[in-house]
Amino acid sequence: MAKCEICNKSNLKGHKISITRSQVSRRAKKTWKANVKKIKVIINGTIKKMNVCTKCMRSKKIKRAA
Repeated sequence: MAKCEICNKSNLKGHKISITRSQVSRRAKKTWKANVKKIKVIINGTIKKMNVCTKCMRSKKIKRAA
């Protein structure tokens, strides 16, 4: 499942909108998945595999294991 274990970011639901002649013609249901990777993380000196979103990786909220 696309869910970050650090910030709990998960799927986002909404509408995909078709626009013709500058007017909304129809709406279709759509889901956007979070960009989640399974990486090795160091937590309290132990290495653990976690699902982490790329935003948490870039902001250095976790420490990656080599």
